[in-house]
Amino acid sequence: MRQDLLNHPPKIIFVGGKGGVGKTSIAAALALHHTALGRKTLVVSTDPAHSLSDAFALPVGGKITAVKARLDGLEIDPDAQVDEHIAEVLASMKSMVKPTLYPQIEKQLKLTAQSPGTQEAALLESIARLIDEREQLGYDLIIFDTAPTGHTLRLLTLPEAMSAWTQGMLQTSQKAQQLQGVVDHLSSSRQRAPQHPLAEPKQHDGADLSERNQRIAERLRRRQQLFQRTRDVIKDAQQTAIALVLTPEKLPVLETERAVRQLLEQQLPLAALWVNRNIPAHADGEFMAQRRHQEELYRAQIRTLFAGLPVAFLPLFERDLDGINGLQQLVQALAEHPLEVL
Repeated sequence: MRQDLLNHPPKIIFVGGKGGVGKTSIAAALALHHTALGRKTLVVSTDPAHSLSDAFALPVGGKITAVKARLDGLEIDPDAQVDEHIAEVLASMKSMVKPTLYPQIEKQLKLTAQSPGTQEAALLESIARLIDEREQLGYDLIIFDTAPTGHTLRLLTLPEAMSAWTQGMLQTSQKAQQLQGVVDHLSSSRQRAPQHPLAEPKQHDGADLSERNQRIAERLRRRQQLFQRTRDVIKDAQQTAIALVLTPEKLPVLETERAVRQLLEQQLPLAALWVNRNIPAHADGEFMAQRRHQEELYRAQIRTLFAGLPVAFLPLFERDLDGINGLQQLVQALAEHPLEVL
């Protein structure tokens, strides 16, 4: 199914690509376009090197910020998300663990903030919650300006891995609950063996442990269900579209080729390739002529590599697209250069 991202968009759009190709500008312009059509839109930057504020020439931070009528912006701060998540877990753990264990658990959780993948997991949970709560938040459309391509692919496929991990944790919790029954049974022999290490009846409070396990399991199930719902939305072409941005240059073309292959292998809804910053024909001079010739070679390669996919070629502008007024030129370019299947 071919998606019409300009006139009849799905509820979620991811805009990704190699760093520096203009994906933030295109995500911002796309948001302005849909806002002008009356859609309440949220544009979200998930790239740690945020440039959404620069694109709009307005301060956009870690809280949802009004950019203009019907358009809000948000720059997710992974470090802040990790800190918030750890604080939330610690608060809930106080009622789930013995007081003597709490200082050690607090120490271990704070150490995980520096562990590989912790930021991505926190980022994914933020994305998942925004997708899950879109209607409650009142948005017709959420556009994600994502980090460079490799990061984007991990974010899009991580829900399955997180769901499997959570399921494993639940199974471990259930096995621990079963094992506690065995421990309780063994401890009943304390009268026959008073010096047995399990002889102290208060040492293993089976009812208390079971209750804690149930509460932990319920928390894990809620996260698992959230990630499952997110995965289902992301893989549904009626609800989600993925657009990649590249420029007619060697490295962006090569990275986009790898990204397209992986997205298609994962059966994710790739809906658009925007080839940005093509030198216009009226640009004069020998230098520009040479650059145009080189770009034409890459455009020919793009037409071959991405045959069968919707592609649009957008012009390079004379000046930087500064602020909302500048981005309106890109909004117009998106309308004047529609996506066409190669």
